[in-house]
Amino acid sequence: MNDFSADVDPIAQFSDWLAEAGKSEPNDPNAVCLATSTPDGFPSARMVLLKGHDEHGFVFYTNLESRKGGELAANPKAAMCFHWKSLKRQVRIEGQIEPVTAEEADAYYASRARDSRIGAWASQQSRPLQSRFELESRIAEYVAKFGLGRIPRPPFWSGFRLVPVRIEFWRDRPFRLHDRMIYKRNLKDEPWTTERLYP
Repeated sequence: MNDFSADVDPIAQFSDWLAEAGKSEPNDPNAVCLATSTPDGFPSARMVLLKGHDEHGFVFYTNLESRKGGELAANPKAAMCFHWKSLKRQVRIEGQIEPVTAEEADAYYASRARDSRIGAWASQQSRPLQSRFELESRIAEYVAKFGLGRIPRPPFWSGFRLVPVRIEFWRDRPFRLHDRMIYKRNLKDEPWTTERLYP
């Protein structure tokens, strides 16, 4: 889509932009900065990979015992920021967090490379690591444990869906007179309202 339109569904707009980014971004067009916070409001942010999106929300996966997993369990609200430098575009998304179903998590986990599935078992994500050798030893342990057989999804590994209530599209324009369009709703089943913002 070449121009913002209040009549366009924001998920369709995002899908178009993501598809264009897939043609121009040199690495990981689905990379997104995910911001979470503790219940008292102290924020943290990191890059994750978007693994799915539709009218229900934006999906990513993680170790549930990681820092972000703990923060999302304690305060199930989050924000995402996509920035595609090659396109000079940005999308900001805010909303509530819901867990994906076990079936969704199992299906995505099974699609991952075998080494990544082993890594999910071996990595105690976000916790102190004494040395690289310690991590390599844990990897070897799980390689031996599972051999050439099936690698089940760890009970501490799953996904989340950010259900959006606010989506902002930003596009670079000359002289910093950028385009900004916001789609908003109070609840996930409500229709979107739109407004333009000054740059």
